Amino acid sequence: MSIVPKETIEVIAQSVGISNLPADVSAALAPDAEYRLRELMQEAIKCTRHAKRTVLTANDVDSALSLRNVESVYGFASDDPLWFKRDLGHMDLFYFDDREVDFKEIIEAPLPKAPLDAGVVAHWLAIKGVQPAIPENPPIDAISSPTENKSTEHVKDDGLPVDIKLPVKHILSRELQMYFDKIANSAYVFWA
Repeated sequence: MSIVPKETIEVIAQSVGISNLPADVSAALAPDAEYRLRELMQEAIKCTRHAKRTVLTANDVDSALSLRNVESVYGFASDDPLWFKRDLGHMDLFYFDDREVDFKEIIEAPLPKAPLDAGVVAHWLAIKGVQPAIPENPPIDAISSPTENKSTEHVKDDGLPVDIKLPVKHILSRELQMYFDKIANSAYVFWA
């Protein structure tokens, strides 16, 4: 006795346009279909194990089909497993609950905002220890040296004085400066 009944083969034959399939042909095709399904599921389970997962997904079945040089099944390309529900009237009938979509609602829905284009901007904080006066850098006045009356100029709301640290001129070693020059030249040649 096959797990795939001959009635299932007859229904599949009717769905593809074969209306008068003899009973002996459907009875002969049922064990072959079961064998092919078992073979496919064993390959899909191997794909699941190789991916170190415990849940069989549609991508595993697609991988098993591609290993057998069979075209993939379209429409089930999800990494999430399908959650089947049991039909109340029939104990052996399972389905997965798809939400019905009204095309009118989709067409009339407002379009989402277009995502911003990704971009990269080069910015130098300091060149040879000197901070250039460009809009991206803070103004020179904000980091100028504090005056003699620093306690009256820089005071928190609670009355405590605030110490402002002056910018430190960083000195690079000769090797780091040579490395920087090579990288800067290669970046300039690449972007030019």
